[in-house]
Amino acid sequence: MLDWELTQFDLATEDVFGYRAVQMGLHQVDFLRANRIPFRFTLALEQGAALAADPMQLPLANQSVDLVVLPHALESTADPHLVLREAERVLMPEGQLVISGFNPLSLWRLRQVFARKGSGAPWDERFIGLLRLKDWLHLLGFELNGGRFGCYVPPFERQRWLSRFAFMEKAGARWWPIMGGVYVVRAVKRVHGMRIITPAWRKERARRRAVAPVPQRNSHPTRTTHEHNGNG
Repeated sequence: MLDWELTQFDLATEDVFGYRAVQMGLHQVDFLRANRIPFRFTLALEQGAALAADPMQLPLANQSVDLVVLPHALESTADPHLVLREAERVLMPEGQLVISGFNPLSLWRLRQVFARKGSGAPWDERFIGLLRLKDWLHLLGFELNGGRFGCYVPPFERQRWLSRFAFMEKAGARWWPIMGGVYVVRAVKRVHGMRIITPAWRKERARRRAVAPVPQRNSHPTRTTHEHNGNG
């Protein structure tokens, strides 16, 4: 699963440029390894991250980051929507956001149902469906521009069972593509253009000019009453 996710993050981030990129979640693994942004750093409350901070209260300025990656960061937080709002706040206009998550419409979710309490990640975490994630992103002004499901093989612990069911990886991508155990999506922060507002005094002056009477010239001299009556 990790190998598949790293490949997807490589494809999603290798063409993103800018000055700053931040990874929130799984800071022990470099999900920004394929990106060429000069200043890349990890952020987490756990020890080992470059910046010790809460993803729900980012100590970063508004519109100061070009790329944010969230590898399973939404599933391990008490308020995933707040994390997304913070990511939107710190992203530059047209900045990129890459997210991975476990798919509740999969065999991985079935495995989670039968997992014991306290089994650890990912079975103790809350899976977030892609449709719900799309709604959250849309409300925050993001537009999806890429994504993929993967990991159709059941989450067996033993290698021999994983090898025996390896055929499901290709079959799943072809026959039931939305039922992969994991998804990775990329979204871009859209900012609508500003509308130029004309000053009120300029509008009023234009209105008066439009309704002002325009004098008309008469090429023929006006006839007098005497001329009309034939008296001259």
